[in-house]
Amino acid sequence: MGVIRSKTMSKKYPPHIGRLPAGAGDSIADVPGVTVGHCTLNYGAIQTGVTVVRPHGRDLFREKVPAAAVTFNGFGKSIGLMQVEELGVLETPIALTNTFAVGAVATAQTRAAVQDNPGIGRDLPSINPLVFECNDGFLNDMQAFAVEERHYLHALQNASDQVAQGAVGAGRGMSCFELKGGIGSASRKVAIGNAGYIVGTLVLANFGKMSDLVIDGEPTGTTLKCLQKGLEDVPEKGSIIMLIATDAPLDARQLRRLAGRAGVGLARTGSVYGHGSGDIALAFSTAQTVLHLPDAELSAMSFSCLHDSLLDPLFYAVADSTEQAILNALFAAEAVKGRDGHQRRSLSDLLASLATMEHA
Repeated sequence: MGVIRSKTMSKKYPPHIGRLPAGAGDSIADVPGVTVGHCTLNYGAIQTGVTVVRPHGRDLFREKVPAAAVTFNGFGKSIGLMQVEELGVLETPIALTNTFAVGAVATAQTRAAVQDNPGIGRDLPSINPLVFECNDGFLNDMQAFAVEERHYLHALQNASDQVAQGAVGAGRGMSCFELKGGIGSASRKVAIGNAGYIVGTLVLANFGKMSDLVIDGEPTGTTLKCLQKGLEDVPEKGSIIMLIATDAPLDARQLRRLAGRAGVGLARTGSVYGHGSGDIALAFSTAQTVLHLPDAELSAMSFSCLHDSLLDPLFYAVADSTEQAILNALFAAEAVKGRDGHQRRSLSDLLASLATMEHA
C-alpha cells in the first residue's frame, strides 16, 4: 500500500486554517459573554449527552439576541427554527443533543424559562425553545431515551468560557467521516476599519464518509480508509450543526448571510451534504439585545449595523473557523465503544498508525 506523505500525520493537533489569527481560546467562547456547558452520558450502550450554548448570562427571554439560520440540507428534527426565521431572535440558550432527546430537552428549556419568568404562557407570550439534533444511534442506544431534563439543566448551569471538545456532551456518541466525531470549536479575529471583532464557531460534527475527508486541502481520507477494515460502502447519513457567534453589530438579515458561509468551511473538509445528512448553520450577534418589553416605541429597537460592504472579513472568518472547528472535533475526540459493540476509532490514532507505517 502506498502511503500519502502528509504534513498532518506527525501532528497531534490539526493545522491552523486560513490567515486570520485565532482568539485567545480558539473557541466560540472567545466572543465576549458566550459560554458553553456539557452533560456527558457515558455508560455501556448509552453514549450521548447535551451541550448548551449561552449567548450571554442574563435572561434571554427578556434580552434576546439577533440571529438567523440557514438549512443546507433539511434532513433534521430540530425545534424552534420557524420562529427564528420569522422574528430573527433567540430567546433561549441553544441546545444540542441526540435525535430522540429533542422533545425532552425542549421541555427542559421551557421549564427553565418559566421558572425565571412565571408569566410565560399566561400573561406573557409562550417561549421558543431551540434544540438541534444529530443521530448518534451507531454508538448510542437512542431507544433508551436516556437524556432527561436534569441533564439539560446540568449543562446550562455549568456553562463556562472553557470549552471542552471531542467526545463530550452532545458529541459523545457522534461519528464524523466514519471516525469519532463530536464537539469542535474555533475562533478568528477580524479587523474592520479601526474596530476589532471575534467570530467563533461551535459544531456538532456527525457526518461524512472516510474516503472524502480532506485535512487542510489534503485528501487524507483515501489513505485512512486503507487502515479501516470492515467499513461498508453505505450512503452518507450524518449531520452537522454549526453555530456561529460574533460581537460584530449585525442584524438578522446580515447574520443569515454569515450563516451561509459556514457551508464553505464544511465543504472544504469533504462534505457534499449527502441525501441523508442534516446540515444547519445558525449565527447570532452579542453586540446588541432586543428587549422583550420595549422601553419606548422606537428607541428600544434602534440598531447600529455594519455596512454590508464591510462583511467580507467576517465571511472569511466564518469559513475558516467552521473548517477549523470540524478538524478540532476530529482531533480532540477519543475512541469510543458503545451500543452492540460498535466502535469508532479516533483520527489521532489512525494518523499515528500512518506515521508509523511511513517510517517503517
